[in-house]
Amino acid sequence: MRYKTRMAMEASIIIPTFNERENVEILIDRIVSVEEKSKLVLEIIIVDDNSSDGTVEVVKELMRKYSNIKLLRRPKKMGLGSAYKDGFKLSTKPIIVTMDADLSHDPKLLPNLIRPIWEGYADIVLGSRYIKGGAIEGWPLIRKIISRGANTLAKLMLRLNVKDVTTGYRAYRRSVFNQIVKLSKRCHFDFQVEVLYLAKKFGWRVTEIPIVFKNRERGKSKFNVSEILKFTWTLLNLRLGL
Repeated sequence: MRYKTRMAMEASIIIPTFNERENVEILIDRIVSVEEKSKLVLEIIIVDDNSSDGTVEVVKELMRKYSNIKLLRRPKKMGLGSAYKDGFKLSTKPIIVTMDADLSHDPKLLPNLIRPIWEGYADIVLGSRYIKGGAIEGWPLIRKIISRGANTLAKLMLRLNVKDVTTGYRAYRRSVFNQIVKLSKRCHFDFQVEVLYLAKKFGWRVTEIPIVFKNRERGKSKFNVSEILKFTWTLLNLRLGL
């Protein structure tokens, strides 16, 4: 399905936050700037997991400045995948974008991410760090090794034909994301690989565009050992068809 009958590309951007006060205003300002320059029509949905650093207050101020922001406050940390699912319930646009709040994903690439779906030749678009033109800046060597290892393991175990299994910078056709929400059993970081498993199972068209991922400069990383363990357990379960 193409959306070319509409003048401007439209998308809902779901951004999970937890203590991102130092980043969220910069990110939203950048998204709005790209929207204006690229003739996009964007809806920004912030899903906050009970931040204690004033993130919500910053977002509320931005809501007075910009009319296209929605805020969902949740009572506690409930997982990345569940944030995407809950954010989807507030969305209205034909394309769903997910991105990180820590400025690691460049909003300037939003048109490139959205266009393949808008023009009708993809159902899911991945912002890939591991194809030609993609890169990671600022990560320590051990983090790069873990990421590469997780990607390689996932591709081998699930026979996935993509380069970047764990990227969080993605775009989805709305009808496809709706199916994902209905079918998904995962609520954390492991949601990312589950989506690609489902894409293979149901024949959804997946393409990748290059991105340069930049390590956060402000705030604390949410990456931890428990997410690695959940990810590995999910791979085993998906491999066994559970």
